[in-house]
Amino acid sequence: MRSTLPGHGLRSGADWIACATPEEQAEFLTGLSEGALLVLPYLFEFWALPHQLPPEGDWRSWVILGGRGAGKTRAGAEWVRAQVEGSRPMDPGGSRRVALVGETLDQVREVMVFGESGILACSPPDRRPKWEATRKRLVWPNGAVAQAFSAHEPESLRGPQFDAAWVDELAKWKKAEDAWDMLQFGLRLGPHPRQCVTTTPRNVPVLRAILDNPSTVTTHAPTEANRAYLAASFLDEVRARYAGTRLGRQELDGVLLEAVEGALWTSAMLETTRIDAAPEMDRVVVAVDPPVTGHSGSDACGILVVGARVQGDPQDWRAVVLEDASVTAASPTTWAEAAIAAMERHGAERLVAEVNQGGDLVETVLRQIDPLIPYRGVRASRGKAARAEPVAALYEQGRVAHLRGLGALEDQMCLMTPQGFRGKGSPDRVDALVWAIHDLMIEPAAHWRRPRVRSL
Repeated sequence: MRSTLPGHGLRSGADWIACATPEEQAEFLTGLSEGALLVLPYLFEFWALPHQLPPEGDWRSWVILGGRGAGKTRAGAEWVRAQVEGSRPMDPGGSRRVALVGETLDQVREVMVFGESGILACSPPDRRPKWEATRKRLVWPNGAVAQAFSAHEPESLRGPQFDAAWVDELAKWKKAEDAWDMLQFGLRLGPHPRQCVTTTPRNVPVLRAILDNPSTVTTHAPTEANRAYLAASFLDEVRARYAGTRLGRQELDGVLLEAVEGALWTSAMLETTRIDAAPEMDRVVVAVDPPVTGHSGSDACGILVVGARVQGDPQDWRAVVLEDASVTAASPTTWAEAAIAAMERHGAERLVAEVNQGGDLVETVLRQIDPLIPYRGVRASRGKAARAEPVAALYEQGRVAHLRGLGALEDQMCLMTPQGFRGKGSPDRVDALVWAIHDLMIEPAAHWRRPRVRSL
């Protein structure tokens, strides 16, 4: 019943019902038999969001990455139902021995089994399994069994064998690698054993390894994908507090954030820089790191707007990153227009641009748009990491703050190490940030401290 309702190209039957007129809704429901009306609440394919349905293909692991409240638990519970249930209540399904693995047994029981989106809540009365508390297992009318396991006790997975498994919140398990390995040895029954992993993403080795495995498929959704089933006040509150932060990108957008050991910046450090409004600035500059080329495969053009208060002793100076105005796949004219527009929005006094790649062409392109633009070309004589280190030191001293909405920049910052950038492509946003901070704080401070020679 998905996307087959006439005249509508919507992603699920639930979308159609939500968008239909009251007359259309009444006509649809009155056209169903009594049996169809009773069955409708349990037809998950009718109600499911795209990320809640397993991809097609020959996969072993299906990983559902989602923000808080994105519907991951419901997807996992419904997948277990689909594995164990047959056409009729007593008919066998594709799987008969299922492992339910959560961080603790309490979480398996309270979330995966008895939770509002757990297996019991999702099951129709004639197919609902029974919970045998003493044996820590669910038993279906057709004889299928799902056994509960705690990831805190990896050895408990040594010995049993399964043809399916549901793994919940893997990324927060303290013994994740050991528990995952033990599960893989036991997932050996039937012609094609499979597992579903539902988790909010965190950059942990075991999740990375699973995602990199060729036999893994993924679906993804932010919290707001499931907004119809969430309190509006919850979404308003968490978005107001966490929007534009790395924590928000992980917990709400369901994005797996890159991180490397020894990075110049960390998520924890950047979270302490967050402010809601910028104070009055003494100076504002726009820094640009132009791409080498301007086609679809080019790196982004890093464009950062940074302001600073530079009164008194340089140790008292403070900077605020005001906007990341970077553009991707941009022609020279496009990025130049974007940089100049950023200057106008913030009343910047100067545009600083790296000219290692473009040379005089960078200034030429900018002046074709605004001949009177205050401009300074800068040329890198040291590597990116060496230039970034003194800027990172200012962050450690608490002298640089961030407004919200700088997630893409912060992602790059957490991949910059003393040995170089560990991400894909070029750290274009970080380069622009570094040039801006050097122009506002580091170079003026060095000049301010320079001893003056008195003339005789």
